[in-house]
Amino acid sequence: MGRRALPVVLFGATVVVEIAAVVLSWRLEPTYDTLLYAVFGLTTVGAGAVIAQRRPENPIGWLFCGFGLLNTVTSDLLQGWGLRAATEGWPGGPLAEWISSSSWLTSGYGWTLTFLLFPTGRLPGPRWRLVPWTGAAGLVLGTAAWSLSPDRGRDFVGGRNPWAVESLPTGLLLAVGMPLFLGSLIAAVLSLAVRFRNTSGLERQQLKWFVLAACVAGVALPMSFALWYVTPVAGVLAAVALSGLPLAAGAAILRYRLYDIDLFISRTVAYATLTVSLAAAYVVLIIALGTLFGRSSGWATAAATVVCAILFHPLRRRIQDAVDRRFNRSRYDALRRMAAFLDDVRGGRRAPEDVQTVLRDIFADPHLELLMFLPESQRYVDLAGNPRYDDDRHRIAIERGAQPIGVVLHNSKAEFSPELLRRVVEEGGLAVEIARLRAEVRLQLSEVEASRARIVAAGHAERRRIERDLHDGAQQRLVSIGLALRHAQHQLGSSADAVGSTLDRAVAEVSVAIGELRELARGLPPTQLDAGLAPAFHDLARRAPLPVSVDVPSERFEPGVEAAAYFICCEGLTNAVKHANATRVDLAVRCHQQRLLVTVKDDGAGGADAAQGTGLTGLADRVAALGGTFHIDSTPGKGTTLTAELPCGS
Repeated sequence: MGRRALPVVLFGATVVVEIAAVVLSWRLEPTYDTLLYAVFGLTTVGAGAVIAQRRPENPIGWLFCGFGLLNTVTSDLLQGWGLRAATEGWPGGPLAEWISSSSWLTSGYGWTLTFLLFPTGRLPGPRWRLVPWTGAAGLVLGTAAWSLSPDRGRDFVGGRNPWAVESLPTGLLLAVGMPLFLGSLIAAVLSLAVRFRNTSGLERQQLKWFVLAACVAGVALPMSFALWYVTPVAGVLAAVALSGLPLAAGAAILRYRLYDIDLFISRTVAYATLTVSLAAAYVVLIIALGTLFGRSSGWATAAATVVCAILFHPLRRRIQDAVDRRFNRSRYDALRRMAAFLDDVRGGRRAPEDVQTVLRDIFADPHLELLMFLPESQRYVDLAGNPRYDDDRHRIAIERGAQPIGVVLHNSKAEFSPELLRRVVEEGGLAVEIARLRAEVRLQLSEVEASRARIVAAGHAERRRIERDLHDGAQQRLVSIGLALRHAQHQLGSSADAVGSTLDRAVAEVSVAIGELRELARGLPPTQLDAGLAPAFHDLARRAPLPVSVDVPSERFEPGVEAAAYFICCEGLTNAVKHANATRVDLAVRCHQQRLLVTVKDDGAGGADAAQGTGLTGLADRVAALGGTFHIDSTPGKGTTLTAELPCGS
């Protein structure tokens, strides 16, 4: 049988034994007693089986499986057999009762070893080696005295202990054995306190879970022992208290929701204090208002209820802060440091992007990274706005309601409560939101810059294509025309008709070449811009069929800006001549605060609209690609004004 399969087999055997024990004991003892101790046995062995499978090197899992199964057999199964044997006349009933009634000491010794070894599976130190041996001696003496005592007749159906030894000094043995046994148990409990004082971090959190359950059991078990023969509630109390121990041990060793213990303790203490405080306030108010309005007055009850309802929220917050300061210091300090950081952000002393640094300091993880979720693009980016993708680090999702805010990446060795981290990030929501918006702006700016670079690259590629087309198309055609003309020159002396035909073909080739050149040159910056905007605009004015005034500075600008300004004026002038029936056009260019303001104004019919798909739409796209703005003011009957603002960088 494999080592990993053994815990499963032990748990399966426990299930079978407990089913048999429940069947044997059914209706022969209180139902709660039968079921609760069955749950306790299954809980102990089940927790031990899980620990043994996942942490086989830790002896606590095997210890739970061992003494849990032993207790199930000796206490539950044999007790049921003894009860059923007394009722049905089966053999071996007194022996089963005798073993069952003495088995609790063995179970107690198992808990002594558990307390000593928790959570590492090793003793706290060499000085503690005496404790398990002392407990073993007490177990032997106590079991002998308990099982052979003639005073324990009430534990048997027949009313007497059939294996009692009258001559044996069981009282003396019990007086010696029980102090040794209980002393070792108390020492084992104290070892938990020693460990808790000398440890920190992960082991301290593990101890918190188990110490809490041990404290509950430490109060419940003595009460159960004292009331065992007084009330049946004692058995219920012991079973419930003991069931919490293996569950707490399993959660701690397996690190399941390990850091929730701080929240559990602080919330329990806070709400208990809040309940007591509000109850006391309610009683005081009822007495005071009852004196004023009369004891039977409904106004006193209503007023006291309203006051307590008003006090609930602020009082709960104050009590929770006070409790966190005392019982959950890590949570209190984390929230306080985040609140101080937000004050610095509001005061302009720190940047919102420092929230990641603050989180690293709070949780002592230098590799922690905060990624923010961008709703528009549905992706995660870092604080610099760079898109990030999955890696092998642990992830903790941060949400507000049902909407994702971001995700925190951390190393697997980092030990902290995910709930506390979410709470701290939510507390710093203002800084996270500002950082997210700024990251989104950076991402959009980087995308705009990338698109501009692609536009420039496309423009260069287009120019190279035009150069190749000119070389391979129009240039070759003009060369052929030159050769044809040269051939015509040689034919002048022979036949006039042949020369005429050759020249006709040459003229036709020239017409085709001119058409190709016009197609290729459409949209290219004109050669007039080689000398700057001012000469190009004056050339436009000279060639226009109507008066054109020009107001253009003589300085040079970036080629792309100059080309955009030139085409804006060309389009505006063309529209004024062809469509607006204008009698005058004003062209103006002015540079102000690194913006080039280009204006084309005519006195024509107006009514121009870029939405109609005219050349004005292309102008608007050209201006937008350069990061500028384009505006048309064209009221019917009052002329048209085209205004473009372009970044000029001067």
